[in-house]
Amino acid sequence: MGASRTQIGDQPGLPLAPELTASRVPHTFRALRHRNFRLFLGGQIISLVGTWMQNVAQSWLVYRLTHSELLLGTAWFCSQIAVFALGPLGGIAADRFSRQKVVIVTQTLSMLQAFALAALTLSGRIQVWHVLALAGLLGVINAFDMPGRQALVIQMTSKDDLINAISLNSAVFNAARVVGPAVAGVLLAYVGEGTCFVMNGISFSAVIVCLVAMRIPPAEPKPHVPMLEHLVDGFRYAAGHSAVRRVLALMAAATLSGMPGLVLMPFFADGIFHRGSRGLGILMGAMGIGAVIGTLVLARRTRLSGLGRVMTISGLTTGACYLLFAYSPSFYLSLAIMPVIGYSVMRQMASANTTIQTLIPDEYRGRIMALYAMTVVGLGPFGSLAAGALAGRFGPRPTMAAGGILALTSSLVFAWYLRRDPIAA
Repeated sequence: MGASRTQIGDQPGLPLAPELTASRVPHTFRALRHRNFRLFLGGQIISLVGTWMQNVAQSWLVYRLTHSELLLGTAWFCSQIAVFALGPLGGIAADRFSRQKVVIVTQTLSMLQAFALAALTLSGRIQVWHVLALAGLLGVINAFDMPGRQALVIQMTSKDDLINAISLNSAVFNAARVVGPAVAGVLLAYVGEGTCFVMNGISFSAVIVCLVAMRIPPAEPKPHVPMLEHLVDGFRYAAGHSAVRRVLALMAAATLSGMPGLVLMPFFADGIFHRGSRGLGILMGAMGIGAVIGTLVLARRTRLSGLGRVMTISGLTTGACYLLFAYSPSFYLSLAIMPVIGYSVMRQMASANTTIQTLIPDEYRGRIMALYAMTVVGLGPFGSLAAGALAGRFGPRPTMAAGGILALTSSLVFAWYLRRDPIAA
């Protein structure tokens, strides 16, 4: 509203934030005091629904064309491997250029990718290699989009409201996970995958308009540093920070343990429970409901201390639920488990994101958040290929159970280190 600006937190080098609005905002939604964050969240609500529709429709399209566990895993691999391979370059871009402009470009390219996938599907010319190639292209875009968006959050809010902003952003992400798959399940049954891809392309216009409307103050000029030196410096910082290393390692294990459930959910929904695409949408939507609740509960938190314990408990709960889901005898028991998985997974992710962003100075934010993106998304391709291969050899249930064992083990190791050396955010 006003033109005056205040320094964000006590971190040197952070850009100045626009003055807060004078309106009263409930404590759970306090980050919405910031105009830029309101714009960002408004655009995300619409765009993410479309993204989840495309995710479900793409998985169903590959399943319908091939009925292959391995190719389902391959599709996930193609969509995420670039985040791992190119993530450091995305982090450099977020630290060297305007994060707002980086995200506008990536969101525009994502929109074009969705329309290309829609055109091929609606024309009846779609083949599996088209899906894999376009999934790979989207992965390249996301390698630059994710670090930019993650690093932009604190520029839209403040350090004091960071945990609330990340939690609300996660809540919107998972509210979309409820609505998107549910809508996709209906559309898949009546009009097919192409319409889902079209609607996703259209949805990007909302977030692009909101990004353009933001008033992000320009960052202070940065001294020119050769790209390779900039890259190495980011890795050196992460390697020398024990708390950052431990959180990243935990999230890497969480990503690998969660991939069997994501990749093989069409087989559970249709091949095991015989519920078809609607069953897939219902299961994914139930997971999203739990995730929304979990992140809104976390949004009420004002203290940063104790987030390590939240990550540990959430990981243990998730692992136990994966094991229970793996051998669930009925669709309805599995449906009851999914909200608990969503609740725990997103509390762990939001706590890890907040902890890392609080620990690091702003000049490293893009590069460290790129490493975070590499662990929560970039490792997914390796987990998806492994899940597809293991499921093809041993079946979906034992593969899901293996993910549960990994989640339990990694959380116990993290808890052991946490007792020896608590994380001070």
